[in-house]
Amino acid sequence: MIENLTNIIEGILFVSGNGIARDDIVGKLDITQEELDQAITELQQKYSGDSGIQLITYKDKVQLCSNPNYAESISIVLNPIKERALTKTALETVAIIAYKQPITRLEIENIRGVSSDYAVQVLLQHNLIEVVGRKDVVGKPLLFGTTDEFLKRFQIHDLSELPKYEELMDQIKVLTAGMNTDALYNEFEIKDEDENKQEDKEEMQN
Repeated sequence: MIENLTNIIEGILFVSGNGIARDDIVGKLDITQEELDQAITELQQKYSGDSGIQLITYKDKVQLCSNPNYAESISIVLNPIKERALTKTALETVAIIAYKQPITRLEIENIRGVSSDYAVQVLLQHNLIEVVGRKDVVGKPLLFGTTDEFLKRFQIHDLSELPKYEELMDQIKVLTAGMNTDALYNEFEIKDEDENKQEDKEEMQN
C-alpha cells in the first residue's frame, strides 16, 4: 500500500472539486479496490459529524463536498463571488463571439483557454447571442452569433460598426461596473455538472 495513501486521495479530491472515478484512482495510483475502500472509509470518518466537509460516493465516483447543513451560510458568501466571476466571463465570451462569429463553443474555449459552458448559457438566456447554424464537421456543433439585442446593448447599428477589440472591452468594463442596476446576469442560476452534461448529450443527439 502507498504510504500516506489516504492523504494523497484527500489531496486529489480537494484539488479536483469534482467527482473522480474509482477506476481512475485505482489505475493511476496502481492500488487495489480494497486499498481505496479503506482510504475512503478513513476519510468518511474524518469528515463526519459537524465537519463542514463530507466525502460522498456515487456512480462509482468519489467526491468531497460541503455539509448541506451549512448550505445557507455557504451560499451567502460564495454566490455573489460566483456571480461576479460569471458576469466577467460572459462579457468576455460575447466579445469573442462578436468578432469571430459564426463560432462554435469549442472554438470559443480554445481562444479563452477555459470552459465557456456557463457563459454561453447566460448569453443565450439573455438573448445576446443565438444559434445561427451548425458547422459542417464531425458532430455538427452549434454555431453562435450575436443578436439585435447585442447591438442595442452596445449601441451599435450593425456589426460593421464594431469598435476595436480594446474599445469593446472598455465598454464591457462599464457594463460590469453597473451590473447592480442593470443586472443582465444576476438572475442566472448556475447549473450543476450533471445538468450541463445532460444538455451536451441532448445537443449531440439533435
